[in-house]
Amino acid sequence: MRIDLHSHSDASDGTRPPSEVVRRARANGVDVLALTDHDTVAGWAEAAAALPDGLTLVPGIELSCRQDGRSLHMLGYLFDPAEPVLAAELARIRDDRIIRARTMVERLRALGADVTWDRVRELARGEAVGRPHIARAMVEAGVVASPDEAFTRDWIAEGGRAHADRYALDPRRAIRLVRAAGGVCVLAHPRTRRGGYVFSDEVIAGLAAAGLAGVEVDHPDQDAAERAALRGLARDLGLAATGSSDDHGALTGDRLGAETTAPDAYAALTAASTGSAPVASGAGAVPPGADAGPPGTVPEAR
Repeated sequence: MRIDLHSHSDASDGTRPPSEVVRRARANGVDVLALTDHDTVAGWAEAAAALPDGLTLVPGIELSCRQDGRSLHMLGYLFDPAEPVLAAELARIRDDRIIRARTMVERLRALGADVTWDRVRELARGEAVGRPHIARAMVEAGVVASPDEAFTRDWIAEGGRAHADRYALDPRRAIRLVRAAGGVCVLAHPRTRRGGYVFSDEVIAGLAAAGLAGVEVDHPDQDAAERAALRGLARDLGLAATGSSDDHGALTGDRLGAETTAPDAYAALTAASTGSAPVASGAGAVPPGADAGPPGTVPEAR
């Protein structure tokens, strides 16, 4: 069984619609796929409705958190998104992200960059605006040659001239919110130097004490030494060691299924969840609380 527990659609900052993501996953030999768009569940219903034969969907999310002044990402699985406190936090993230993105566009324009808010919104399908969409608009305007060049201190990297701070959850609170909604949390890519997502054993142990269920070990941006260290730490802390592609469509080379999770780790996560259930192809089920409409929360991949 090939289980990929981290993927993105264009409900956040991926390049493929949720329906295409699930079709591509199955074509790549994936048996179980988690859709974990940034701070939104807007893609769940479309993905569930389009499930090809043989694929099971795990409803999920990637929550933006902040630890010691740095961005930390928390994967949540199999929760009820209609739980009132969690839903309110997602709404707050949505509102703050729009304000933040507009502020960055205004700062870019003050620096002479011919980037417009209308174009950024078009690239982001309306309200789902994140820094990757701003970076793409900067490329189109000739400000930078590639999106990566936008993520420097000259432009929109943290501390950059056009950067604006954002609201983000404390990771311990994120764990409590997801658990209260019947779900489980896995720490995403905790040793990826690209983007600065590098957290110590002590930080991970503290999150485990707060109720963390797993840690993402096998990730394309974590090398063999980092994976071995994380696997040992997960074993010592009693955490599930997961693996996943963190696919963003064309942005990451359409790599669904590039890394996978062992069946026993997947079983441990599903056994601890009560908020929603995996959706099997042909079941005709829609995850509880899923919204089939346009994305209603705002992603932030970086």
